[in-house]
Amino acid sequence: MAPISTLTRQRKELEKEWVRWANSSSDASRLTPGTPLLRHEVAQSWQRSLHTVDPARAVAPGLDDVADRWAESPLRAPITQLGDHLRGIAEDAGFVAAVTDTNGTIVWMCGDRAIRRQGESVNFAPGGRWDESHMGTNGLSLALHTDRPVTVFSAEHLVAALHGWVCYSAPVHGPDGRQVGVLDLSSRWDRSHPAIMTSVRTLVLAAETLIRTAAPPPARGLRLECLGTARLSREGRPVPLPPRQLEILALLALEPGGYTPEQLHAAIYGDRPVSPSTLKADVSHLRRATGGEIANRRYALTGPMSCDAVDLLAAIESGDTASAVWLYRGPLLPGSDTPGVAAWRDYLDVGVRNAVLGSDRPEYAVSLGEKTPADVEIHEHALRLLAPDDSRRPAVAARLHAALRT
Repeated sequence: MAPISTLTRQRKELEKEWVRWANSSSDASRLTPGTPLLRHEVAQSWQRSLHTVDPARAVAPGLDDVADRWAESPLRAPITQLGDHLRGIAEDAGFVAAVTDTNGTIVWMCGDRAIRRQGESVNFAPGGRWDESHMGTNGLSLALHTDRPVTVFSAEHLVAALHGWVCYSAPVHGPDGRQVGVLDLSSRWDRSHPAIMTSVRTLVLAAETLIRTAAPPPARGLRLECLGTARLSREGRPVPLPPRQLEILALLALEPGGYTPEQLHAAIYGDRPVSPSTLKADVSHLRRATGGEIANRRYALTGPMSCDAVDLLAAIESGDTASAVWLYRGPLLPGSDTPGVAAWRDYLDVGVRNAVLGSDRPEYAVSLGEKTPADVEIHEHALRLLAPDDSRRPAVAARLHAALRT
């Protein structure tokens, strides 16, 4: 965190500039920044906002249909999934987290109770309208307007009632690249720290990944989870299967073209002297368990079934590193020693790892390092990419130290 003396000095200089703009009798469009601290994008926002917003405004206007807006928001599902994590980050840091729709209306909020109460005094709360035309320059409105992550500190806010705040905001995009809203972390001005923006970027990345990977359930509701675990479910209910049959099902999911009986036998048993009738019995039981979704002559899936390993494979092969890191929950069927599973396990692990090592995004390396604590190279890569004052460095350094000792 920047020394309080530095933050205080910045705030005082910005307030002097704000007074000059707010009290100017000339056209705001003709004014230019009088201090290097007033960033160009903030000055432009002031110029736009002063036409419609009184800097003395005390509270944001509100809307009554916030429940309907939240119900219809494409961010509802991902934010609900991220809710506990987002709440923990906000409360631990003494911030509030807010989510808006594309019009700048707050549709969801969580975080530190004291900060939330302060926010409610200016209607920084669900239903509040925080677009530029209603509340002038603020993190939410500027992120919407510029379509990129922004920080708005203290007197950079056009409305004087917000000079005690700092806001870190970033737009969230759907699969088609269009904005679906903004995610924001805000608190008192003296809690300003660049690491907060890193958290915002990471959360936005997670939300966008969840939006991209969301898909309607398959028609028969079959779901195979085999990354770091091993289970089959139908319509959310467990379908008990022995480990060998889960191995067969995972291989069939990853090879949509299927296997001849001889190929599948080799993939499962290798050179072990196991009778073909043993494999045939396992496949017959598996066929009954899946509702007849396995072909007879060439073993292949004939019906819809979603699988986390297949989703991961698609992300790796399409170059979608963000989704690959998010989808990776651990190695493929970690307890299996069958040749076919071991080969696919290596392929998926190496694919995710190489994608992260080839990226300059520190959040990818940090996230994968949390899931692969023994991977020294991933931790070293994360430390090379993280800024010196990034709050995640101590945890990454600790993981590296532990990995080097094993």
